[in-house]
Amino acid sequence: MEVVREVIEDELHIDIPIAGLAKDDRHRTNELLYGFPPKVIGMKTDSELFRLLTHIQDEVHRFAISYHRSLREQKQIRSLLDDIKGIGEVRKKALMRRFGDIDHIRVAGLEELRDCPSMDEYSARQVYDFFHSNPETAVGTWRAGVEEKQ
Repeated sequence: MEVVREVIEDELHIDIPIAGLAKDDRHRTNELLYGFPPKVIGMKTDSELFRLLTHIQDEVHRFAISYHRSLREQKQIRSLLDDIKGIGEVRKKALMRRFGDIDHIRVAGLEELRDCPSMDEYSARQVYDFFHSNPETAVGTWRAGVEEKQ
């Protein structure tokens, strides 16, 4: 709550009431806090209002986790495509839109890569060679690794 207060009051200069939900040692929401310093607001944990607040809390938590997972996935994809000479942001986005994920780019043929919007002959060849001749990213090596895991 203190971090939220600092942003809202000190950075944004907005004066609004701030409340928060606290969890017990078993990580279950058990009380509503209000003000600074925070004071416990008496509320039955089986009330409709308390259930609504915990549902909102759960949805915010779910959204935050999904958002951070997508950022992490994008970073992993971005870092691999960044290793390919001649592939910038525009071509990376075009490849992802066309193929959906890095695994489909990895197994794409040269003609498929060439047909991707914003790709020219040179760029398509760079991507193809990266995944087909680089020992760490080669299609055969990657498939063998997948089969070993199964």
